[in-house]
Amino acid sequence: MKLGIIGRPGSGKTTCFEALTKTGVETTHRKESRIGTVKVPDKRVEKLSAMYQPKKTIFAQVEYLLPSAHEFKQDKDKEQSIWNQARVCDALIHVVRNFSSYGQQPPAAESEFKALDQELLIADLVVVEKRLERLELDKKRGKKPDAEEISLLEQCHTRLNNEIALRHFSELASARALRGYALLTAKPALVLFNNDDQDESMPDTSGWAEQETCMTIRGKLEQELSQMAADEAEIFLEEYGIKSSAMDRVIKGSYELLGLISFFTVGEDEVRAWTIAHNTAAVDAAEVIHSDIKKGFIRAEVLSYDDLMAAGNFAEARKRGTVRLEGKTYEVQDGDIITFRFNV
Repeated sequence: MKLGIIGRPGSGKTTCFEALTKTGVETTHRKESRIGTVKVPDKRVEKLSAMYQPKKTIFAQVEYLLPSAHEFKQDKDKEQSIWNQARVCDALIHVVRNFSSYGQQPPAAESEFKALDQELLIADLVVVEKRLERLELDKKRGKKPDAEEISLLEQCHTRLNNEIALRHFSELASARALRGYALLTAKPALVLFNNDDQDESMPDTSGWAEQETCMTIRGKLEQELSQMAADEAEIFLEEYGIKSSAMDRVIKGSYELLGLISFFTVGEDEVRAWTIAHNTAAVDAAEVIHSDIKKGFIRAEVLSYDDLMAAGNFAEARKRGTVRLEGKTYEVQDGDIITFRFNV
């Protein structure tokens, strides 16, 4: 899963990136984009690892991208470069300034959010209009365009012209014919309000962000906490009343936003978490591990994590009848422990 962190100048998106990825604070300007990979915290993986004592324990991972375009002199080129980088992401984190800062205007979360969304709308509108123009030109040259593609693009054009993000229309956001365009407003978005150190409250979003998935972060504070040793950070977490780190909360929110779940494979060699979409069939989950497993799929031996913990070990779970065999169409559930049987 790759998440792009975007925001207006002065929103604190770099600070949030460093808080989420626990990377060092940059004291000089970097010209290149920054990427940070973090493991998805999961107590279930820790307990399975303690039970099986494998040679390797592998957590699921999340990759954060902080786009940069300092090498371009023209603002138009900078924006285009940033949006092109963001298009490869699975979802976007919209960082919105909600803190006071010397020399800046008081925070205005509504106008900050709308200004950023407006930039995304314009970037998508350019892509859609160019494609519609090309299809019309092909039509004049005697080529037969894809009627479904044209219909979907026209629907996108109407909504974008009305300044409505495509993520609010599931039939457009998930349309297979539009995937190649990687439209920015069609991507799931997590709005992250960047608050002052002492403020954990959500701004009033009634009337302008009620449809959005929103969270708060005390970016500067959590950036400082991310650089501390674990025992030292724990003291500060208690002092500021932070129950879980920004990284944990944002990852959890991102999973929910994207409709993702985890299943596990276990053994003496490896305990590993795998990330898939909700409602994924067993045969497609097998492909996440290796395409050969999907090709030669026979059945899946499934045991839920909760049933394993209740039984104490795999052998006891089998005695209790909680280990079951499932076919290709079985929908994998969050927390399933799966052994795939296959033959190639």
